[in-house]
Amino acid sequence: MVDEKKPKKPSAKALAWPLFDRIVADGLSELGTYSNPWVRENDESLRFQPDYATLQRLLGVPLHLKAETTTGVPALALDVWLAYELRRAGFAPDSVWPRATHPRIIPTPITALLDALPKGQASELRERLAKDGNVRGVTQASASILGKNYNKQVDVIMADWSTGPELMISTKRMDSSYGKNAPNRVEESYGDAKNLRLRHPLAALGFAFGLRNDVFDKEPLTAEWLLDLLGKLGREDDAYHATCVILMEYGQDVPPVPDAGGDDEDRAAAAGLELVPLDEEEPVEVTKFEIDRTLAQLPRVRVDHTRTPANLSPATFLATMVNHVLETTPVNLHAGARRVRQEAAGPAT
Repeated sequence: MVDEKKPKKPSAKALAWPLFDRIVADGLSELGTYSNPWVRENDESLRFQPDYATLQRLLGVPLHLKAETTTGVPALALDVWLAYELRRAGFAPDSVWPRATHPRIIPTPITALLDALPKGQASELRERLAKDGNVRGVTQASASILGKNYNKQVDVIMADWSTGPELMISTKRMDSSYGKNAPNRVEESYGDAKNLRLRHPLAALGFAFGLRNDVFDKEPLTAEWLLDLLGKLGREDDAYHATCVILMEYGQDVPPVPDAGGDDEDRAAAAGLELVPLDEEEPVEVTKFEIDRTLAQLPRVRVDHTRTPANLSPATFLATMVNHVLETTPVNLHAGARRVRQEAAGPAT
């Protein structure tokens, strides 16, 4: 009797990526370009205007999939959006990880090689990179960066071999069990900030926290405590340059993200104590019809701006992060991001 193995069930991440990719692609113009996130105010100052419509759709994906925190999908929705906003700001798409297409992390010299190769060879190599889950030593599903004392998984990063890390953002998400989980999340983020900032003092370092807004009704003291500490984390000279909170509101009839009591990060692997497992899982192939049908069923999520402190708003956060990178690098670097910002500012006087 032939022992036929049952096909492996796709992971929550494998199911989420086609949906995330489609939502992000929907945010582009018909010409495949990004909208300019910078808006000129009446006083001629510039304000960063995030694409909250895209964020709200992304936040619905883990709810639809009923993905637990340990799968990494709930926080991944924030990662995908923040990377999308950095590309809107004009940074080179392949330098911002996670990338908008598989593989999610690929060194910029590899992308430069692909651009330089003859068309046939480049197509063959692109197909190889896109098909395999990961190519050891070349592509990755997540980034681990050496800090002062230990390696740390960074959720959104912009880096190049010639500059090192220029921007690093850590994300966390909490939809329930606020009093139980909040202290741990804050303590972890504080230690991670010190570790990364001390080795990479010039890199823009940020922390984004996704929080369901029913915390104000269920545990108001926890909400007040958490927002206060998030604000203080962004004012430390040797911690984060900016922090933000993304307050998520969705109906009571929508079950919250299941909290299995674990973490979405393999801390032993990220710290270099274990080999980082090679993600052999290939992207799930889904038809356009299936994606359309799923996206039409996504739970409605709204970003609560009313109760978001001004100093913790995503708009302020993104402006600070982008400006920090541009202000700490020579004018010949990040020409795209400088051009996007200048186009919004108008002709120089």
